[in-house]
Amino acid sequence: MKHLLVSASYRITAVLLMALCFTPAGCRDSASISEQTVEVPLSSLTITPPGSLQPAFSSNTTTYAATVPTAVTSVTVTASPRDSTTTLIINGVTTPAGQGHPVSLGQPGSTTPIEVVASSQNGIESTYNVTVTRLSDDDNVSALQVTANSIVQSLDQAFDAKTLDYKADVSNTVQQVTVVATKSDPNATMLMSAGSSTVTIGPGINTGQLPITLSGPGTSTLVSIEITAPNGNTKTYQITVNRLSGNNTLRELSVIPGTFNQPFDPTITAYLVTTPTIAEQVTVTATKSDRLAAMSGNVTAGTGLETGTGIFQLGAPGSEIPLSITVAAPDPTVPPREYRITVKRAVPSNNANLSALTTDAGSLDPPIFNPDTKSYDVKVGLLFPGNVKLTATKSDSNATMSALGSVIALPGVPTGQVTITPGFGIGTTVNIDVRAEDGVNSTTYRITAIRGLF
Repeated sequence: MKHLLVSASYRITAVLLMALCFTPAGCRDSASISEQTVEVPLSSLTITPPGSLQPAFSSNTTTYAATVPTAVTSVTVTASPRDSTTTLIINGVTTPAGQGHPVSLGQPGSTTPIEVVASSQNGIESTYNVTVTRLSDDDNVSALQVTANSIVQSLDQAFDAKTLDYKADVSNTVQQVTVVATKSDPNATMLMSAGSSTVTIGPGINTGQLPITLSGPGTSTLVSIEITAPNGNTKTYQITVNRLSGNNTLRELSVIPGTFNQPFDPTITAYLVTTPTIAEQVTVTATKSDRLAAMSGNVTAGTGLETGTGIFQLGAPGSEIPLSITVAAPDPTVPPREYRITVKRAVPSNNANLSALTTDAGSLDPPIFNPDTKSYDVKVGLLFPGNVKLTATKSDSNATMSALGSVIALPGVPTGQVTITPGFGIGTTVNIDVRAEDGVNSTTYRITAIRGLF
């Protein structure tokens, strides 16, 4: 009621003053008063630190905002009235003109209202309001997700705002994912990027999404989420999205010593390998096509290791040992592939034959060598000046060949040589003995070198 009466009184006074406009001096005074919209104006109003009001102070403006750094926990409000008789009340506390009044601020990111009331002697009041925002230092993400085909993919660890690096493994069939991040402070700014794909989520929007097209199976894509707090603090989160390989094959497979029944092919999973009779053990080496696959069974190699090796004892000649190697692709949705290798130790050969017999002089009789023909003559002329060198080749290189009481070809050596001096008449005879690998069977070839008139 008092305020209404005062307002009416003010309007009557204004009319009287306007009537004085007939004089030049009176006209100037009335113009000054007519521009005034605040009944009990301030002549100054400051906030320290940092001191800036928005908008800039004007006696006729009663609503302001101020922003202070995160480190500022309180401000000092200083006001002066235009009329020295005006009483100032700041946040309910009477404060002398020009004297600062401290005001405590809330947590970072909060706003604190400040009310300055100017009261005249006759009871008229004007209120100035200042809202002080203490800048947030929150540069955190409150939630982080990777989705593929609308299904949330597992991160390598539970999300924690303090943890900056994450990994997400997706199936080899996934071609695109969407990274979803939520700001802890909606007024922060978030930049999401992966290669040339970027999106900026400005203040006022909580959540951002970044669709990403992945490269082929077995590749990784790095996603960066940079958060800038209102006060300028910056933090970067990273997610490595691994598109898992579905490769569950071997690139190479060897058994030494041993002969495969067919050339190795990564798509063929069953093999028979024959080893020599004399072999007592074999070394099996397997190499994965994808080093991130896992190899188990008789030969192993964990993730990151390309090759595995195993040494295996063989049984008696003629026996077999079964071996198995399983390759699991990095992508667990792909079934593992099992390779089966049967290693057979060969039975000793009973082959005690020669496959060839040649001479460096004269001629053989019969002239064509036959393994079943056990006797040959080598004929040279009467004037032949020297010796005859015979070269014999075993049908089975693992047999043993001897002549003149000495071994001339050990197992594994295919050929042997013997030298004889041709004799007159009945000639000179040498026996070449071939003992089979089994040590039981043997064959003797009789060669007679004859010097004569032929």
